Amino acid sequence: MTLKDYEFPNKFPVFMERSFFLYPFMIVPLFTSDKYNIRAIDEALKENKLLMVLNQKKKDSFFDIGVLGNIMRKVPLSDGKVKVLFQGLSTAKVLDIDKQEIVYAKVDLIATRDFNKDKVSALSDILKENVSSYAKLSNRIPFDLVSVIFETDDPYRLSEIIASSLQIDYKESYKLFSEENISKRLTRLVDITAKEIKSYKLRESIKNKAHLKMEKHNKDYLLKEQLKEINKELNHDKSKLDEINQYKKKLKTIKTKIDKSAYKEISKQINRFASISYDGGSESSMIQNYIEISLSIPFGKYADKKTNINEIKQSLNKDHYSLKDAKERILEHFAVKKFLETKGKQDNKNTGNILCFVGPPGVGKTSLANSISKALKRKLVRISLGGLDDVNELRGHRRTYIGAMCGRIVNGLIEAKQMNPVVVLDEIDKLGHGYKGDPSAVFLEILDPEQNSTFRDHFLNFDIDLSKVLFIATANDYAKIPYALRDRFESIFVHSYTPQEKFHIAKNFLLPQEMEKHALSSKELNISDSSLKKIIDGYTKEAGVRNLRRQIAKICRKSIKMFIEKEKTSVKLSLKNIEDFLEKEKFDISKPSLENKIGLVNGLAWTAVGGDLLHIESLYLEGKGIINITGNLGNVMKESSKIALSVAKKMFSDKILDVGIKGSDNKILSIEDLSKKLDLHIHVPEGATPKDGPSAGITIACAIASLYSQKKVNRLVAMTGEINLNGDVLSIGGLKEKLIAAFKAGIKIALIPKKNYLNDLEDIPDDVKKGMEIIAVDK
Repeated sequence: MTLKDYEFPNKFPVFMERSFFLYPFMIVPLFTSDKYNIRAIDEALKENKLLMVLNQKKKDSFFDIGVLGNIMRKVPLSDGKVKVLFQGLSTAKVLDIDKQEIVYAKVDLIATRDFNKDKVSALSDILKENVSSYAKLSNRIPFDLVSVIFETDDPYRLSEIIASSLQIDYKESYKLFSEENISKRLTRLVDITAKEIKSYKLRESIKNKAHLKMEKHNKDYLLKEQLKEINKELNHDKSKLDEINQYKKKLKTIKTKIDKSAYKEISKQINRFASISYDGGSESSMIQNYIEISLSIPFGKYADKKTNINEIKQSLNKDHYSLKDAKERILEHFAVKKFLETKGKQDNKNTGNILCFVGPPGVGKTSLANSISKALKRKLVRISLGGLDDVNELRGHRRTYIGAMCGRIVNGLIEAKQMNPVVVLDEIDKLGHGYKGDPSAVFLEILDPEQNSTFRDHFLNFDIDLSKVLFIATANDYAKIPYALRDRFESIFVHSYTPQEKFHIAKNFLLPQEMEKHALSSKELNISDSSLKKIIDGYTKEAGVRNLRRQIAKICRKSIKMFIEKEKTSVKLSLKNIEDFLEKEKFDISKPSLENKIGLVNGLAWTAVGGDLLHIESLYLEGKGIINITGNLGNVMKESSKIALSVAKKMFSDKILDVGIKGSDNKILSIEDLSKKLDLHIHVPEGATPKDGPSAGITIACAIASLYSQKKVNRLVAMTGEINLNGDVLSIGGLKEKLIAAFKAGIKIALIPKKNYLNDLEDIPDDVKKGMEIIAVDK
């Protein structure tokens, strides 16, 4: 939109600028995190309007003249700020202001008035000569800009170009900006440029005096004296000198705790910072940022508490129910560390691999690390790796980049304020890999005890010792952990909780924690055991307990609302009134069929939120021998179906089958004839849910065999196992989750591969093993 598209006066959203004055001809980037400014930008873009930029005097006041212009581009920044490219079109005056969710201003354009051309021309010539003289003296105005100034005939534009290129204070800028009389504006600029020329000559004089005074001293001392004299003349305070002294003092205190390369690099940057002028701009800010980050690293600071196995055991048992295998492996890990400490040996390279907890969401992987952190009295630093595909996020950005920062690992040490925190590498199975490098390759160095004592961050440009850091990784899917990293990890599998385990966790951990968080006592809120079991069975369907905690928190909130609205003093939750708090049941685990059927067999499936019952249906139809496989199945499961069909055909190849269809001679068809005259349809219900994996092979084979033999399958039997073309039943994964699902569904007999029966049955909860018969099969 242009100015010609609007009638004036008109109403536009307002952007408040605090740093500098804009002029109509300028195209400049504007940065903001202010909510009113961001709303104004969005409103201008949404309504295709112009934006009014006003300069702020103080917090709640502003100058009444600003610049009206277009937003050319908007870019959101990572730190919550917004950057826009703004094009000034015209100076405008505020007639009225309206501050609500968005600040609006009613404005009118400032009309160009008639002026004495001879006088203005003379003032313009004088001003151009002053600018030319100042440019030759100071080199602050580029000569190509001087050429533009000499070629400009419009006095208004001339005054704006010169005013924007001079270093003028805020109040003086506004006087020039608001001056409508062009003769007065040019006169002010003539005075300002004359003062700048005089000031520069004075600075040169000070420089010469300092040179005469210090001619026998070295060059560094001369530069410091010059800077001191200039700051004194310009009335600058001694804050920068104080900062430099503080940096040097802090560096001196940690000199013995860092290596020579680190000391040399930090010292070098402090000296560079000292040599830059007071208004050194972006370079000064970049160097100061580097110094402050480097000196914030907690060199020499360690949590010195020694490993105590009993305290770790108590912490794990206090915060977690069940998880016997995970707790045992953690205690073994730290027992080795403690044993090495008593022998006076370093534990960096001798305690095995980095611990990695693998399991579904909500089963307590990160909280296990938190318990270890509390027992060791070390700070916990969580680094989320989901989607990370830039190696610079870990190694740090080189200082040649704008906005360079140290990597997440070094930032974690600064956050922890100690060099040996517990660092949780969360969701390491979700690492990205793109054109910015391979982050998993960086972790090979970070996690390798042979290399991580000299980890180099690109931003710092010196080595950091990570050998004392306790790294703990977490992952949801073991198969997706980068292969090179698996060798570094000691994977501890944290399985799904059984309903009984969830009940104990809810009663002894989640409920007391949420009641304390909501300031509720046991007299004010009472939840019966039957209600807790109902919440677990009917309102959550997950491997962990995260959603169970949310449901309990929801009950606490609704109870408090009842106290306030209905003035109740206590609430008791039972099966009768549970729907008043949690509405209707959300989930129901798949149940067996109500009757035995031909071609219908119960399989067992593993999902990211636990196990489930998988119904395999099969049906013969008159046709041409076509095989249809439906139910949103993956390639592996489709191949399992074909293998299962081949196995079933082989089993019945020497038998005459009667499936209710006879040939033209009224004879029962052979299996070869059946395969040519009948279509086979295999279906797995819940077609919206993707399903894949080989473990349904035995189930599909039984469903086809049921069709061939025309025998019904027991509805209370469920099975799982991969098969090969010889009919051998091969081992599968996720057995615990699958058998828990079978137990919850009311299955009485479970068929599992013999290898799993021999190796994994001890991991199955006792209540599941007692609740149904588990049979091992190998054919």
